[in-house]
Amino acid sequence: MNRKMTALLLSALVLPGLGQLYLGRKAVGGIILVIVNLILLLALFVLLRGLSPVIASQIAGGAISISPSEVIKALDGASGFGKGVLAAFFLVWAFSLVDILRFRGEN
Repeated sequence: MNRKMTALLLSALVLPGLGQLYLGRKAVGGIILVIVNLILLLALFVLLRGLSPVIASQIAGGAISISPSEVIKALDGASGFGKGVLAAFFLVWAFSLVDILRFRGEN
């Protein structure tokens, strides 16, 4: 398997930006990794912010057993923002793959 294919698989299946790092493109890979991590942290923040009232009420009630319907109801208000975060992740992911395919360095 050539280096370009290995880099493509790293970015596609493991984490966007790893393929660029594998090819020695430290600046581009580092920037992509930072952006992906910021997007994932933002998604985690939105998830926890939406679920915090449900978790707090469960802890105050003494039992922690959250039903899926409670989770869906709690996250309903954040669904539009969540879709935006997911779209941003997929755009960075796709950019990472296209960038590797367009790379003219060593194969």
